[in-house]
Amino acid sequence: MKNDGTKTWKRYVAIGDSTTEGLDDPDGAGGYRGWADRFAEHVARAQGRIEYANLAVRGRLAREIKDQQLAAALALEPDLATCIAGMNDLIRPRFDHHAVIADLEEMHTALIGKGATLLTFTLPSPGPGMPLARLLLPRVQRYNAAVRVSAKRTGALVLDLGATPVASDPRLWSDDKLHANSLGHERIARGLAYTLGLDGFDDGWAEPLPSIDRTPLSRALLADLAWARTHLAPWIVRHVRGQSSGDDVVAKRPTPILIEADP
Repeated sequence: MKNDGTKTWKRYVAIGDSTTEGLDDPDGAGGYRGWADRFAEHVARAQGRIEYANLAVRGRLAREIKDQQLAAALALEPDLATCIAGMNDLIRPRFDHHAVIADLEEMHTALIGKGATLLTFTLPSPGPGMPLARLLLPRVQRYNAAVRVSAKRTGALVLDLGATPVASDPRLWSDDKLHANSLGHERIARGLAYTLGLDGFDDGWAEPLPSIDRTPLSRALLADLAWARTHLAPWIVRHVRGQSSGDDVVAKRPTPILIEADP
């Protein structure tokens, strides 16, 4: 999308799961910042100000995001919105691809139908640093292809992380291999700003990081074992117990706040 400099937005509302909430990008005050916060700040700097609400909650499935966040988002009457959903569905043993895409498209259609410019993004291809890459890759590729097709039907703007090699660089991701780190969140925020056509943003967000030596196999295997013990095992236990990382978590910014550009 090319913004001719005359288009401005009054209110931005973000819905989704943990990546939209901001994990793992600490804000220095015990919470999380994340690409949505950073994107809102980019919009504010480009046009002077923006109202911003974030309804995302970690652990939510696509259907839960639709049922629990969409109506509240529509009630806020955004003219700019982001909606990312499906990762928590995708990593479960059973993944209903068609249901997830249908829920995602319904949310996109509803927000666009109310006048919002809607942005979403595809998922990065699981890289060599992701222990479950072989299992997840076919699901991610199918999901991304469906998101691209759906966006053509709905008019959503797509940041295609799945077609951007740097998005799979492990240096942009936290230790759990599922959430971006601070550098990754900033790359995504810049990519969204570029996709929206904001002044001052170009495709530099997609530039590769400097090359590094390949990790020895022995160290990689040890890292995979540590990941399984620290992140995979607790996730399995929660899943078996019917628990979610988002239990007792509420949206961090349910009421829009005004973000103004620095003077």
